[in-house]
Amino acid sequence: MEKRRTISVISMIFILLMIIRAVEIIFVKTDQTWVGENILHKICCILLIWIALNMLKLHWSDLGFSKKGVITGLKYGLALGISTFFLSYAAEFTVLSVMGKHPSLRFYITNFSLTQTHTNGISLSAVTVCMIGNIVNVCAEEGLFRGLFCKIGLQAYTQKTTNIIQALLFGIWHITNVINPLLDGSMNIATAVFMGMGYILLSGILAWEWGMCAALSGTLWTGAFEHYFNNFISNSLHTVTETGADELMIIRIILSNILSLLFVLIISQFTGTPHRLPEPCRASRTGHFHR
Repeated sequence: MEKRRTISVISMIFILLMIIRAVEIIFVKTDQTWVGENILHKICCILLIWIALNMLKLHWSDLGFSKKGVITGLKYGLALGISTFFLSYAAEFTVLSVMGKHPSLRFYITNFSLTQTHTNGISLSAVTVCMIGNIVNVCAEEGLFRGLFCKIGLQAYTQKTTNIIQALLFGIWHITNVINPLLDGSMNIATAVFMGMGYILLSGILAWEWGMCAALSGTLWTGAFEHYFNNFISNSLHTVTETGADELMIIRIILSNILSLLFVLIISQFTGTPHRLPEPCRASRTGHFHR
């Protein structure tokens, strides 16, 4: 009964936010405005987390956003992001060079999508909006999936099972990226299904890894900083050739995700604590959270 109730609560929260997310993507299309990001449902997400924390009489620190561990999380999160993307850009450059396309790097702001890209330029305002948008995005997604969902899930499941649940939901969260291309006819159903499965897999890999980072470190900071770096670098640093931009971005994204997961798996083996519960996410046998 406890497991059924836990899944029901997580499912209701997830479905509600998915509906809000879909409405913004289909009808509001904030990412096609000067904002460059579908940020409204992320704000709703943060508000919902805040309401849930008040109901549970908890704080953001109880989810893993504690003051302790910020610097360590920054160090390891950026190390993961920089190392994996350096290798991924190098691989993308190598393939493009072999194809005779003479790639180069360009800095300008776009939204992040494997299907539809909108350029916002290189102005200070565009960069600032991108940075703020990604902060909101990270707070919302890390707070919801690795934070609140793990907090609720650990009432009835092990950390390993809870991590799988949040990773699966995080993957499903991203299939909404194929909605507009499907509706405007730029993508057929077969392609949309394929891309949707790709989003589930790639996003799920990162979510699983960030969940492991939380278990290893005891906070959400490592995953949050890598999450932020990954989003910002994908929004701003592009490979350009005479025939287009980011033509082989899929190579960069797939490789960076896989490398990041491999690095964390290796680290977890060396530490010998691959499934240790983070302190903010521990729950007692009676179901009351330690604070």
